Amino acid sequence: MDYFLVALGALFLLLGLIGCILPVIPGPPLSFAGLLLGYFSKWGKFDSDILIWLGVAAAVTTVLDYILPLWATKKFGGSKRGVWGATIGLLLGIVFFPPLGIIIGPFIGAFVGEYTSATNKHNALPSAIGSLIGFLLGTGMKFAVAGVISYYFVVEIFIR
Repeated sequence: MDYFLVALGALFLLLGLIGCILPVIPGPPLSFAGLLLGYFSKWGKFDSDILIWLGVAAAVTTVLDYILPLWATKKFGGSKRGVWGATIGLLLGIVFFPPLGIIIGPFIGAFVGEYTSATNKHNALPSAIGSLIGFLLGTGMKFAVAGVISYYFVVEIFIR
């Protein structure tokens, strides 16, 4: 049973890291679930304070991931249409132009979304830049948290 828990935990960690890029997969919560699976194996001797802090970090990161792109797009003068364009651009970029499409897709999508808006043609480029900044901040934050969670999993399960 312990081997199964560790293998499933490692799978969750991998899915969590993939979820840091793909917007439909909740990266840090999946990584944390993988850590918990490792904790319940005979090799998981995590400190309870670490588990609590990493759980809080995963939850806060997940919430901020929805807020940062909106905040950055609004800060640079964008609208909801630009945010939607960035999301659609991300999905299309992942499918048609991986891996570079992950960065270029949201930028082009936000630009097209704002440019096709009747009121925000002059804000299209700043909005696209804001959307890109928000996306990169959110993705970086998710990778940082999922990376720390993965580090604790590997150290506690495989090294100690």
